[in-house]
Amino acid sequence: MNFKNLSLAILLGAFSLCASAQSTQADPLAEAMMKAYNQLLDEDPHDAEVLFRRANEYYRLGDYIKALDDINNSLKYLSEDDADTRLQALQLRSNIYMMQRKYEQAVGDLNSVLSLNPQNYIAIYQRAYALYELGRYTEAKTDFRMLQQNNPRSQEALFGLARIAVKENNLGLANELCDKAVEITPSNSEVYMRRASVRSLAGNEQGAVDDYIIAISTDQDNTPKALRELVSLSHTNYPVVIAGLSSAIRQAPRNGMFYFIRAMIAQGHCNYLAAIADYDKIINENLDSYPGLNAALAECYYALGKLDTALLNIDYAISATRDNERYYIIKSRVQRALEDYDSALSCADNALEKDPNSNEALIAKALAQLALDNSADASVCLSEATMNAPADPWLAMLRGWVLKNFRKQDKNARLSFERVVEMDTDIDIYNAKSYYGFALRQLGRDDEATQWMQRVLETSDDYDGEVNYIGACFYAQASDFDKAFRCMASSLEKGYANYYNWTANNDAEINVAPLRNDPRFKELITKYAAIFGR
Repeated sequence: MNFKNLSLAILLGAFSLCASAQSTQADPLAEAMMKAYNQLLDEDPHDAEVLFRRANEYYRLGDYIKALDDINNSLKYLSEDDADTRLQALQLRSNIYMMQRKYEQAVGDLNSVLSLNPQNYIAIYQRAYALYELGRYTEAKTDFRMLQQNNPRSQEALFGLARIAVKENNLGLANELCDKAVEITPSNSEVYMRRASVRSLAGNEQGAVDDYIIAISTDQDNTPKALRELVSLSHTNYPVVIAGLSSAIRQAPRNGMFYFIRAMIAQGHCNYLAAIADYDKIINENLDSYPGLNAALAECYYALGKLDTALLNIDYAISATRDNERYYIIKSRVQRALEDYDSALSCADNALEKDPNSNEALIAKALAQLALDNSADASVCLSEATMNAPADPWLAMLRGWVLKNFRKQDKNARLSFERVVEMDTDIDIYNAKSYYGFALRQLGRDDEATQWMQRVLETSDDYDGEVNYIGACFYAQASDFDKAFRCMASSLEKGYANYYNWTANNDAEINVAPLRNDPRFKELITKYAAIFGR
């Protein structure tokens, strides 16, 4: 197992959203084609074939708005006699509608496609899927059965019918159909991914976890996707994911991959002691070797406040590979925690030499400069990072804090906090990490901020205590210590074991610093010392 690739899959894939548009825009051939299409359309804006081809290219690049505009114009100018191109254009537009989740429009185009070509397998499948998404299960079932008539071994039909069976509360039939699909290609990871999705729909999360693990074990094609799904499931049912991985480990105790996945998920849930045990198992029993294991250990020890051990591990990781940009960022954080600010700055600079656009490195450099009383350069770094990621609420809060508290630029600070409130982001405002209420407080809108925090606490599934930790930060900064300590107790009880955040983090006025001199703080840290390994 290549742990380097697996680590990247988790860090860059499993803990993030699915990849968006393909990166073919930088492809010189694609750029040349687009340039040629543009020139041809400058000469004749009504050229239906060129519009169709450019629409297809926009679709391939994931720019569905431009693709739709072009294909609409293509159909407008296309000759009625050109049935073949019209069929292709309608199918392309239906694909665009499917990607935009405009299922009613997709069904309309697919009906037209099928009137021209009744045996079009892809169009039948797409219409069945669209009808399913519209809740028109009887019609969808008819189409899925038509697929079966065309191809008795159609897995698309079997899984489609299984999903409808779940909606009709016929779970036995759903299981039977899924198992039939698996029997057709048992050595292909995709079939287990699809069965897992049906099992999740049916509420069988344990079965889904088992299937994702089988998919990872079967081949590498779906490993990143399976890991993302496991991580997503762990957000709502951490115990069942860990139980599934533990069962896989019992069956294959020398498979380092399973220990690694379990450790990464445990680490993501702030269960650092469990993560450390699995990373150590891999290293000590020579199940695999990869410097990223030591980097992960460094992150865990840093979070637990065991900084010397963290430094030993990150130094080893840095020395073991040249591909160590992220490792220098981790070391910068450790050195800042050790109050070796010059070294923290040097490490951030090393990371930026390897990747000048790394926001993590820019933030590490800014915080090191701030600790060295160089707030002007810190502000410049954060401004550059903001240009890279204008929709990052944490970054905007950090920049606003520096502008307000260190640069004394209240107007610019206010603009940064307003950006958080107005931010167009995929993060729901009632997600604690939108920091929406923190920004409202900075803008003097305290009542709205308090209402936000109350709703976050009432509606969030705080599976590992992080939401209540953020609640403790909010109420600590608002000087409502009783509520802050209630949140702190709840967070610790749920296992939020980030000792550094509890005892040392002072960044961005999103911390519990105001609580640390209260006797209740020490009492709670002592009471839950076991989760920190103390």
